[in-house]
Amino acid sequence: MTKNFTIIGSGLVGSVLACYLAKRGHTVSIYERRSDMRQAGYIGGRSINLALSNRGWAALDKIGLSEKIAQISIPMTGRMVHNLDGTTAYIPYGKDGQAIYSVSRGELNIALINEAEKNAGVKFHFDELCTHVNFDSTVAQFTNTQTNQLSPVKSDYIFASDGAFSAVRYEMQKTPQFNFSQTYEEYGYKELTIPAAVLKSPLGDLGADAWSIEKNALHIWPRKSFMMIALPNLDGSFTCTLFAPYKGENSFETIQTPEAVEAYFQKNFPTALAQMPTLKKDFFENPIGSLVTMKCFPWVYKNTALIGDAAHAVVPFYGQGMNCGFEDVDVLDDILTASGENWQEALDKYQYSRKPNADAIADLALYNYIEMRDLSGQPEFQLRLKIEKHIAAHFPQKFNTLYSMVTFDRVPYAEAQQKAAKQGKLLDEIMRLDNIADKWDSAEVMTMADKWIAANT
Repeated sequence: MTKNFTIIGSGLVGSVLACYLAKRGHTVSIYERRSDMRQAGYIGGRSINLALSNRGWAALDKIGLSEKIAQISIPMTGRMVHNLDGTTAYIPYGKDGQAIYSVSRGELNIALINEAEKNAGVKFHFDELCTHVNFDSTVAQFTNTQTNQLSPVKSDYIFASDGAFSAVRYEMQKTPQFNFSQTYEEYGYKELTIPAAVLKSPLGDLGADAWSIEKNALHIWPRKSFMMIALPNLDGSFTCTLFAPYKGENSFETIQTPEAVEAYFQKNFPTALAQMPTLKKDFFENPIGSLVTMKCFPWVYKNTALIGDAAHAVVPFYGQGMNCGFEDVDVLDDILTASGENWQEALDKYQYSRKPNADAIADLALYNYIEMRDLSGQPEFQLRLKIEKHIAAHFPQKFNTLYSMVTFDRVPYAEAQQKAAKQGKLLDEIMRLDNIADKWDSAEVMTMADKWIAANT
């Protein structure tokens, strides 16, 4: 039976959800507090380029969008670590041919909105701020930000995909037995740019159409308590993000003048500085973004449900926020099919199946910041990763790296977290062996791994 759905939030997850619901034959309307980015333009400065991985691709593929999105994304096959002394170390993410994909948040969002509107028949309403939800009657109240006109909208079901600071979740917090927590990190982020390189010829410039550093890698400048990353864009530029403490040593509060910016980057990121001609302009024009983890439960109250960041906002260091949100939609779709589209049963199963996994990826993302910032540049940690991958290659059915489970497989996040914790004990033992750097791929290490796997799987 056709139902009427209101989705609040036209971001990535909301637009994908709309495509799924429309594909099932339902009537879908999306209400968004911002103006239409296709006319107003996408505002940069607060976006971290996104990394599409297996879970996200699976959700896009199910609605026939993977080919289209592949055209606006760039494969990144590993991390390129930039050490302070100017040397680099390349660390592959997985096996040959495996990659995560850099994609502009704005370009992806526009592509998804177009797909939902033009091919799925979804109705979009922009400049509409959700100010209240009546959960008993499933009515959402909107105020037009241009005209102040009030619009009550009645639906069979409401989905809130309105992000970490969800207006619907705020309303849901007033309902009985709703649990909510938010934790801000003591560090923030600022978006910067490495522009496209200009190719030269004897006849002059050939145009800004080249990548000045390795195109097919996620670049990291790890500096222990802070770091910078860079992801490639289609136009040859890189979107850089500086993550640093708000206060104290090497913090944002120490960088208050153009001279301080220059000195900070000359000291900490000298190789990048040479390729950032707009650094000072970018630094003072772009705001400092905050990083927050939000957890809540339940996600469903009567006929209203939270999805994506509205249900589980995570920090970006595993590149799984969007992928997790897309997987929410994919899992819900599978549950609906299995239940014969019994919505009450499906929504309940959805929230109970996804909640442990959302909590797990939130914790894994926080740990991955430590790995990227503090550990990725250390030879001992790089050796540990090499050993982990070597064991996984020899025992592919019984042992897998945490990164692969999260990024290249669809092992539930909670299960991946538990398996990795167990496997970490084996790696600890191996790293304690004498002269491990010289015999990391020896028969002794493989025998040790074989015995541990036999006893623990």
